Amino acid sequence: MEAALTILALLFVAFVALGVYATVKAVGAAKRGVDRTITQARRTVEDTTLRAKSFGQTGVAGELAQLRLALRTSMRATQDALHAGVAEDASLAESVELFRRLSAHGLELDDELKRLEREPDRATVSGLLPKLKERTQRITHSAESLRWAARDRARQFADDDLDALNAQIDIEAGALRHWTVEEPSRTSGTTPGHGPGTDWPEPADPAGPSTGNSGTADEPWSGPAREESPQAITAPDPRLRTTYPWQKSSRPETTN
Repeated sequence: MEAALTILALLFVAFVALGVYATVKAVGAAKRGVDRTITQARRTVEDTTLRAKSFGQTGVAGELAQLRLALRTSMRATQDALHAGVAEDASLAESVELFRRLSAHGLELDDELKRLEREPDRATVSGLLPKLKERTQRITHSAESLRWAARDRARQFADDDLDALNAQIDIEAGALRHWTVEEPSRTSGTTPGHGPGTDWPEPADPAGPSTGNSGTADEPWSGPAREESPQAITAPDPRLRTTYPWQKSSRPETTN
């Protein structure tokens, strides 16, 4: 009985611990979701404000807003491109690490530009603008190099895969249209109407010499030999007989 109570107590403690763990994980996930939503909302508001300042204000304030907007836009686009590409191409992990180091310089510059927006000494800020523009261009250029390299790599892989797919489709299409392939020509020994390889013997030449026996091996399709029938003996036609000068002409018989 005591053993059963101990087991039930352990199961109860296990269920309670599991429930507490699930509750903590759910609260943490909800908190991260709320923080992410707040961060995105704050970022959207800040970008909208910078865009309004860059178009609506002139002078130092407008130039600082333009630098911050260009920096943030370039860095965010590169971050999205690399994070989307590394999920499919593990070789971009080094590019992600390089971008992480570059992001530290970008965040430092953004904080500096943000502080200068509230600086009342506009003359000093105006003197710092050339160096700030140069730093911004260097960072954005590096970010764009990483971004376009990752996109070109992904596009090249897509083109190679498409070429291989097109070749396979062409082969499959040719196999499906097998009846359009020209059949090989028949052998020279094939005669229309006869089977392949059947060579019929040449017919006997009627003008050629006669062997006197129609059943020889030269004519395998002929019947048994037949005896030649004797030709009738006829007298030569006297009108066709040749006469010579020294012969006397015959006289016709007369009747008395």
